[in-house]
Amino acid sequence: MSREGVAKSYDRLAPVYDWLFGPVFRKGRAESIRVAEKAAGKGGRILEIGVGTGISLPFYSKDTRLVGADISEDMLKLARKRVEKLGLANVESIEAGDAENLRFEDDSFDVVVAQYVVSAVPNPHKALDEFARVVKPGGEIVIATRQGAERGLRKSIEKTLMPVTTKLGWRTDFPFALFTDWAAGRPDIRLVERKPLPPLGHFALLRFEKLKDGAQAIAASARPL
Repeated sequence: MSREGVAKSYDRLAPVYDWLFGPVFRKGRAESIRVAEKAAGKGGRILEIGVGTGISLPFYSKDTRLVGADISEDMLKLARKRVEKLGLANVESIEAGDAENLRFEDDSFDVVVAQYVVSAVPNPHKALDEFARVVKPGGEIVIATRQGAERGLRKSIEKTLMPVTTKLGWRTDFPFALFTDWAAGRPDIRLVERKPLPPLGHFALLRFEKLKDGAQAIAASARPL
């Protein structure tokens, strides 16, 4: 997978994305939004990575301040049209953004939301590091993600499909261990919740908290023994 390949894949999907994936992921998106807004609090500032066509934006509270970013220019055009058409005044900006190299300052957002995005990123750990960088201490990272099987026939099928799905812009074989390994190497990050999402339990909602004393924890871990 490459940045350019993923962008081209989602440019191609842009005209039919809402039709193909809107109904399938509706419940997962709704739950992600509910959890994110609860964590952000009234008037909180949320960054949605992989905002796509802006399909989620109308469902946030009008009190929530939103910034959307995506790698696909064709998706972004549709998102901007949606914001304008629906008069979503709480959306601060919709802009091009690479999940692995965000332009935002450290500690800029109360919550970072990534819905069905991380499995479509070439270097997931790098993207997760960026999410942690731009979220405020005490804030949360809310992720709806593909959840690969850990064993059995489904795992074999997912591995077999990987060469095809990566060309389409996402991974089928995407283990939960990818997230736990990342969090284990980050003393400023704590996994708060993991729960299944529809359809068929192939997806999960994950919540990570950025600890308020995380900077001290990182500094302490870096000291020589």
